[in-house]
Amino acid sequence: MGRCLSRLQALSSELQTAFQAIGHHLPMVWQQGSISQQHKKALLRALIDKVVVHRLARDRVQARIVWKGGETTTLSIPVPVGALKDLEGAEVMEQLILERSAAGVLDEVIAQELTELGYRSPLRPAVLPSTVKIIRLKHGLFQKRSQSHPRQIKGALTISQLAHTLDMDPHWIYDRIHNGTIQVNKDPETHLFLFPDEPTTLESFRQLHAGQFKTLRFSRGHQDA
Repeated sequence: MGRCLSRLQALSSELQTAFQAIGHHLPMVWQQGSISQQHKKALLRALIDKVVVHRLARDRVQARIVWKGGETTTLSIPVPVGALKDLEGAEVMEQLILERSAAGVLDEVIAQELTELGYRSPLRPAVLPSTVKIIRLKHGLFQKRSQSHPRQIKGALTISQLAHTLDMDPHWIYDRIHNGTIQVNKDPETHLFLFPDEPTTLESFRQLHAGQFKTLRFSRGHQDA
């Protein structure tokens, strides 16, 4: 690491600034899909000496990254599990689902709320509406017919509706909302993330998915440039 710093200090101030700026932009570029898997692997091999992994619990591992030069980074990483009971906090999550379902809250809204609280489904990084439904039905809680069907909101699309129309994984959208790539606020009345029901919305999502856009920003009722 010291050798790398000495080489960096030998560069002009302009080049130092340019190289240091790469670190700030790399996470966003990495997520956008503009770097191929081959190049990602090559970059990681150039930066990392080794990775040591220890299982902390059924649903979590600890990874210790040893970088070239000797610096280390320790991460706690969630991993897929086979059943809900194997998740940390599963009992609390189940109780929250029952309380919110009994209050008449939609499965999709409950899933969003729990995801924002840090919970997840066994095989996903977020809570699926289907996970909420399974737990609700297991305890004999049924929704009215109007609740069980996807909510149609005039002039707006929900994440589920967007994902279905675009044949896209809804968790791809959730992930980019949480990391700031898609900037949108919850609707104060429905407590859902809503997007304008317009052709430009669908096209913008297609371009983001293809790596042609870096970010999308939506304000109340329309998409911002």
